[in-house]
Amino acid sequence: MKCPFCENSDTRVIDSRPTEEGHAIRRRRECDNCGRRFTTYEKVEEILFMVVKKDGSREAFDRNKIRNGIIKACEKRPVTTEDIEKIVNDIERDLNNRMEKEIESKMIGQVIMENLKDLDEVAYVRFASVYRQFNDVNTFIAEIEKLLNNGKDKN
Repeated sequence: MKCPFCENSDTRVIDSRPTEEGHAIRRRRECDNCGRRFTTYEKVEEILFMVVKKDGSREAFDRNKIRNGIIKACEKRPVTTEDIEKIVNDIERDLNNRMEKEIESKMIGQVIMENLKDLDEVAYVRFASVYRQFNDVNTFIAEIEKLLNNGKDKN
């Protein structure tokens, strides 16, 4: 495993344990060169599906794209890295459970927004604004009004 700090390829595992969900192994590593520590996750590689994009092109599913989008939406919000990892895992599990070889990017975006709405409403609106390509303030207002009205229905 290459050190993310000095790119030395000599690192050693100093601690290894399963994640809470039990679907991966968390390893603490230490670089033999610079002495810095970092965490890696090892998980079984599953046969994933293809994502059908809006323009009709296809690409292999990449969970890092989901993680990066969620991280951007949650920037400067009180959302922990563990919360983000859990959502990414839940989304990936949900999509895999559909047992489809191809899933439209639109469906993936919807699943992400559903999960973000429960986690952090500000992050949800941020993600929705990019995903749905909000063009003006009125679109933002309409989305926030939907959130407020749904909140009244729950009470």
